[in-house]
Amino acid sequence: MAHADADAGDLPPPPAKKKKSPAEEEAEKRRKKLTPGSLMKGLIRSGGGDATPAEGDQVIVHCTTRTMDGIIVNSTRREHGGKGVPLRFVLGKSKMILGFAEGFPTMLMGEIAMFKMKPQIHYAEEDCPVTAPDGLPKDDELQFEIEMLDFFKAKIVAEDLGVVKKIIDEGKGWETPREPYEVTARITARTGDGKELLPSKEEPYFFTIGKSEVPKGLEMAIGSMAREEKAIIYVTSAYLTNSSLMPQLEGLEEVQFEVELVQFVQVRDMLGDGRLIKRRVVDGKGEFPMDCPLHDSLLRVHYKGMLLDEPKSIFYDTRVDNHGEPLEFCSGEGLVPEGFEMCVRLMLPGEKSIVTCPPDFAYDKFPRLPANVPEGAHVQWEIELLGFEMPKDWTGFTFQEIMDDAEKIKTTGNRLFKEGKFELAKAKYEKVLREYNHVHPQDDDEGKIFANSRSSLHLNVAACYQKMGEYRKSIDTCNKVLEANPVHVKALYRRGMSYMLLGDFDDAKKDFEKMIAVDKSSEPDATAALNKLKQTIQETEKKARKQFKGLFDKKPGEISEVGVGEPEGNKTDTTGSGEAASTADREADAKEAIPRADSELAFEEERPGLLARIWPSASRIFTSLGLKRCTIL
Repeated sequence: MAHADADAGDLPPPPAKKKKSPAEEEAEKRRKKLTPGSLMKGLIRSGGGDATPAEGDQVIVHCTTRTMDGIIVNSTRREHGGKGVPLRFVLGKSKMILGFAEGFPTMLMGEIAMFKMKPQIHYAEEDCPVTAPDGLPKDDELQFEIEMLDFFKAKIVAEDLGVVKKIIDEGKGWETPREPYEVTARITARTGDGKELLPSKEEPYFFTIGKSEVPKGLEMAIGSMAREEKAIIYVTSAYLTNSSLMPQLEGLEEVQFEVELVQFVQVRDMLGDGRLIKRRVVDGKGEFPMDCPLHDSLLRVHYKGMLLDEPKSIFYDTRVDNHGEPLEFCSGEGLVPEGFEMCVRLMLPGEKSIVTCPPDFAYDKFPRLPANVPEGAHVQWEIELLGFEMPKDWTGFTFQEIMDDAEKIKTTGNRLFKEGKFELAKAKYEKVLREYNHVHPQDDDEGKIFANSRSSLHLNVAACYQKMGEYRKSIDTCNKVLEANPVHVKALYRRGMSYMLLGDFDDAKKDFEKMIAVDKSSEPDATAALNKLKQTIQETEKKARKQFKGLFDKKPGEISEVGVGEPEGNKTDTTGSGEAASTADREADAKEAIPRADSELAFEEERPGLLARIWPSASRIFTSLGLKRCTIL
């Protein structure tokens, strides 16, 4: 007995039971209500094949309900007083009586069967999920004559089962149309009882997704179809919105659409406001977007440019004006208008697209404006992407080759910086810094060259952040250099300027003074920066006194509003009032050095702010007023 126990202990534990979904638990709970004799089935006509409906299948049935005396109390069939519209259910999804849920999976295609059900198996079931039809004696035993017209694996388009799709022929590719794609499709429509609503025709329909040109449910289903797919789409009344395709759909409970998706044109709203639109007119080769030149690359394109308001006024054509040669340019270097490059990055080799572009993404901000393009012009480009080459990685490069390539990219970034394209410049510097993570110098000389290059790139990134008004990020980037070399003069200077623009005057002063301490040759630059800092502080304090005049000269219990005082000309200077200035004012003072950005200054107990430095007792007054934190906009 002990030996048997030991063997049993060596056996692996039984596999854990798979947790059932809420729907499965509910179905199992309902199934327990079945008792012997509560659901009986009698075959009237045999079906074909050996397949039966499974969970996830849509079943389409005709149903006639009779009392045990043979009296018809409800039917879908027209000859029995019904509308002639069959019922549709998705097994495992649709709400239905328990007898249907258990009976449908036993039927073959085309089969007709009679199901006899006790009341607790149909509409008298406790917590029955569906309501009994009017006049149906739900507390009686009933007979349900069911004809299985069809069943198939359903593609559920709307979660409430208001739109369901049956795929007839699979489509090609993975892409499906969406707003604002332009679609070409053959469409027919009929009611649930077979009445034709939209006859077939040779010419397909053309419409744009998102413009309500077809009923909502049909548009949703077409949005799930691939090119050349054929399908039958079942749409209930809730999704039968009026449209130019079918203006009158009131009173219909359901429409069946047969659709063949012939073609669709990829249309992209690049900015999301309808101003920069890319229409693909010829497909390219490859998989989108994996085979697109998303990263900086050498691109070869043919293009034709014309004024949007004057389609025949072509201002440039590479096949004519460039001796038939394509345009070659490197993306990410600002060599073509921004809208042009944004669209080309989303093209596949061999693709042709038509791009309509607003002036601010065309030539208004582009330094090399074509002579025959007026300022403020909307343009249209016809672009064909012939191909592109990705830049070579540094695998197999010598250290000197890596440094030379990095210097070329840095030079491009410097040009972009001088042109005011700070985002593009920053992207170039950061690209090299990312690649530097995989570079390992072999000796001290290489290590010194590498460290200097990396520091230079970090400081260039910091300069970009300054120009973009992101002073905290500029400071953080300078800190990366100072962590490796705490006496790096250029990093101290750049960080000090960012501190000054941010309003952290004490930290700015420390950096400028430290420059002189660590390198006497930097004294002229540091002295000029300190003078600028002193001037900025003085002007800030002056503006602060003016802005907060009268804030604390009221009687006890009275507080005047900031900026509300006597009219100009009647104001008197209150010396020593100790007011604070906003960050916006400080940035205005320093804008000659670096462009300003909007921000706010918060006073906190943990660290004395500008107000506390100018007027030491200010924090106590704020505290006594219950204003421990004051934000000045």
